[in-house]
Amino acid sequence: MFFDPDLPGVAIPDTLDHVIEVADMMSIFAAQRLRCVATLHREALADAAAHGRVLTDVVERGVRLELAAALRVTEHAASALIELADALVHRYPSALASLEGARITERHAEILATGLDAVDPELRAELLPRAVELAESQPVGTFRRALRRLVDTVQTVTLAERSAAAVARRRIVVEAADDGMSWLLAYLPSVEAQAIHQRATAIAKVIVAQDGEERTLDQVRADVLCDLLIDGETGAHPEVARGIRATVVVTVPALALLAREGGEGSPAGLDPAVVEGVGPIPIERARELCGGDAGWMRVLTHPETGMVLSVGREQYAPPASLRRLVKWRADRCMAPGCGVPAARCDTDHTLAWEHGGSTSLENLAPICRGHHMVKHHGGWRVEQVAGSGGSLRWTSPAGRSYVVAPERRVPAFRPPVDGSDPPF
Repeated sequence: MFFDPDLPGVAIPDTLDHVIEVADMMSIFAAQRLRCVATLHREALADAAAHGRVLTDVVERGVRLELAAALRVTEHAASALIELADALVHRYPSALASLEGARITERHAEILATGLDAVDPELRAELLPRAVELAESQPVGTFRRALRRLVDTVQTVTLAERSAAAVARRRIVVEAADDGMSWLLAYLPSVEAQAIHQRATAIAKVIVAQDGEERTLDQVRADVLCDLLIDGETGAHPEVARGIRATVVVTVPALALLAREGGEGSPAGLDPAVVEGVGPIPIERARELCGGDAGWMRVLTHPETGMVLSVGREQYAPPASLRRLVKWRADRCMAPGCGVPAARCDTDHTLAWEHGGSTSLENLAPICRGHHMVKHHGGWRVEQVAGSGGSLRWTSPAGRSYVVAPERRVPAFRPPVDGSDPPF
């Protein structure tokens, strides 16, 4: 919105305000549609029962068919709409109320229903208020990741068992495509999949940077994968691209890592181990990784907050340890709604070095290359939120502000007030 100089204090809606207003109306109408769909479904089942039709699957199929025909969508889409309506009306009414109030979008509601439906019924009531709160405060991509972490946190006790069962289903599949091409699909543990992708990407970036190289990053990455799997060597790559290995960040609560006794799983009350870009993993797997190859970045967290690391104006490039800590804290690109892993982002000085910015934790944040360009050339203003532990405030050319918080808080080790030695 803008202010007319002839009307002091009166805000005039601009085009983006109209877009937001229409989006809010779409959320309200989406909630009304879901209520109507739930009513239609309930009435159809009641009518079938009243006429003695007990073939429930047939009745359900009839409802889907009629709804699909009326809305001119597929039966699959109609089925998804019925399932979402039943979930919000009967299981998650507070989420439906939030949608009706245009505090969340229909996509938020879909993610919430799918995520909570995967949880044991007795845990849903506990998670619902927090899930709605997250949906109302975060963009869709960020909310999806936050909800997954929330669900995994309450299911930490069974994480190891579920992970073991999933690992037993690992496999590789070839799916034919057009024009002599195929998809090579690998169902693997997320840690290994992340490492494979990062190594292929790191090698491909070096090759793409060579003079005369005309292939795209995606093309080179695919060629690198073929070279590694078919030939088992990197002799065809430039010398500077050989020997590159993946670096994967695994964050483990120190107390959980040290608690080796008492069986598998994280000790009660402690957060699960987390792999950057992947999510929670069983604590036994984390212990294995933290004792293994030096290529793994090991970050032990302590249940305290706040820390200051800085090299001030002494040097422009942040030391490796500071750069890794900045990316670990954020986990993702710090632009609004962006999901690019921090490992693939630039480490940006929020206040530019040439404008007096320091190389410090309070002035650094990971930003992907695309949003980095937006920050410097798109008319946006970006600043660190004082005292927030790394949050960025992005202000658009139209004057609207969006605050992006990092995924983690940096641990602090403060001396006790009585002067005794700290426990760590």
